[in-house]
Amino acid sequence: MDAVRFENSLLSSPFPSPNVAALLKIKIISWSQETGFPVSLCVRVADRTFNLHKFPLISKSGYFARTLGESNEIKLPKDFPGGAETFEMISLFIYGSSSLVDPLNVAALRCAAEFLEMTEDYCSGNLCQRFDIYLNQVVLQSWDDTLIVLQKCQTLLPWAEDLLIVSRCIESLAFMSCMEILDPERRRNQPVVTLEALSSRAWSCQKVKDIVRQDLWIKDLIALPFGFFKRIIGSLRRQGMREKYVSPIVLFYADKWILSNKTRQSSDDTSSKDLTVFRGVISLLPTGEKASKLIPVGFYFSLLSKSLQFGRATNKIQAKLSDQIASILHAAYLDDFLFPASGSDLISSSTELATMENIFSTYVSSNMDSDYIHSLNNSVVAELWDAYLKNIATDPKMSSKRIMDLVETVPMSSRQNHDHLYHVLDTFLQVHKDLTQEEKARVCKDLKCQKLSPEVCIQAVQNDLMPLRLVVQALFVQQLNTHEALKECSDSFRYEPHSKEFSGSLSRSQTLAESPSYANGETGSRGLNLFPQQKDSALQRSELSRKDYESTSSRIQSLEQELTALKTRLEMQIISKARNSRSSRSRNLESGQKRNQMRSCTGSVNFSSQWKHASRLLKLFKRLSLFSRRAHRKANSDLGPQAM
Repeated sequence: MDAVRFENSLLSSPFPSPNVAALLKIKIISWSQETGFPVSLCVRVADRTFNLHKFPLISKSGYFARTLGESNEIKLPKDFPGGAETFEMISLFIYGSSSLVDPLNVAALRCAAEFLEMTEDYCSGNLCQRFDIYLNQVVLQSWDDTLIVLQKCQTLLPWAEDLLIVSRCIESLAFMSCMEILDPERRRNQPVVTLEALSSRAWSCQKVKDIVRQDLWIKDLIALPFGFFKRIIGSLRRQGMREKYVSPIVLFYADKWILSNKTRQSSDDTSSKDLTVFRGVISLLPTGEKASKLIPVGFYFSLLSKSLQFGRATNKIQAKLSDQIASILHAAYLDDFLFPASGSDLISSSTELATMENIFSTYVSSNMDSDYIHSLNNSVVAELWDAYLKNIATDPKMSSKRIMDLVETVPMSSRQNHDHLYHVLDTFLQVHKDLTQEEKARVCKDLKCQKLSPEVCIQAVQNDLMPLRLVVQALFVQQLNTHEALKECSDSFRYEPHSKEFSGSLSRSQTLAESPSYANGETGSRGLNLFPQQKDSALQRSELSRKDYESTSSRIQSLEQELTALKTRLEMQIISKARNSRSSRSRNLESGQKRNQMRSCTGSVNFSSQWKHASRLLKLFKRLSLFSRRAHRKANSDLGPQAM
């Protein structure tokens, strides 16, 4: 087989990479046979040596024409673009082959041709021009080819940057991304990814990955090194892509390279790279009002959590993120918040708690206005804070003053409902059962039973950990709630025979028109049977009220027994004190008798006041119990035998 046929067989080889060394050898032999000149030049590249003809090189390369003199040996520098493999392919092109260029090697070939000065000044149609044409007309017209070339440019800097290969690839990718959004040919069968799917839930890395899979072009962009990615984001904005499409790309990149657990490593070099990328991503995010409308608050919390891992190196970033979170805190979810590590013994002094406290304090200082919208937001923020404190209150080392300070971080006026606050204090008291009644009362001083839901109010009545003052207040509120519930239940079924109408929430015309009996002309005393669903609902509410009544009555009876025992002890102490006073007066002198009388009187007054206080409380509980029984009997009589 001659040289030409062997060369053609190698070029048509089914393998993806033809044997370049064999092809070059064939070209060298063919050129020697055609010209009759042997090889006369030795070129060393790294650890390889190439024996070539001198004339083809100096006729197409300004570098060889300038450096080759009388010596027939030359050594290329270590930073030669692409190394020995690229020079081998350049040599093949010098000998006339042009079949091996592709997106995988064109960047290296273009940089090597520039290094060797293979321009039009030395030969028409030289390699620099040919590779530029291939880049512009082939590579930059294809998304996949452009990505391949851009990735290969990482090892060709600064040559690829100086030759504008990187810039041309970045601008091409940005342009094709904009076309993907615009979709002029209507090829998309699904909407473009935005952050709307993430704004209605806590931030989730897995959810982000699922969303990214919907658009492969976004997946390709976030796989690039940060230096290239940053320039693509800038190009997207310059070319007019709307921010609601640009911001998700930045968030997805941060999730992949910063927030994902798989990328966290402990080496100093990796930490330095992560910190650089972290700061760069922060700089790419939109700021101000635009950021609050586009970026979920959970993402900012995730970045803030990551910044705490970097420590003091990100203090300014932490302050910036905290302020941004405070401006949109009402849109957060409890799962987004920063919680101390599970099992930590320093919850009350943890960095996470201090950071959260600072965020809520910032919100309070800048958003506590009196208008309606801010009032709603303030109520949401207060509930979030109380829900967060419920998890913090489990710290056994937290002092009473500390939990009170944390509760008062958000003003009490912002709490429209105290259910979450009750659970915070209940959790704290369960962990600190050794507190005195005075300490418990001081901790619970801001809790208002009037702002508790009926269910939580029942819990407060039956909670032995709560201070007595709060239990009495809860009893009053619970009795009123029970009375209102029974009254509402009885009013819903009251039938007036004279007016032939129900006094509930439905009018006679409405209820009877919807009844099948009305069509048959049936009215009168059978009216109650026309509303089976309403009757069942009312009976359920009656049953619930009865259970509330029974639980409250049980609590009242236990308190009555405690107060009766207290009253008995006080009476016995008064009798014993009086007897001691009479016996001492019979034995002492007149002056001593006067002092004992004064002490006896003083002691009697003290015990008497305590006895009167206990008697008043006992009368109060009896009235509450009597009031509850009357309300219960009245509701049962209004409901009739169906409610029994």
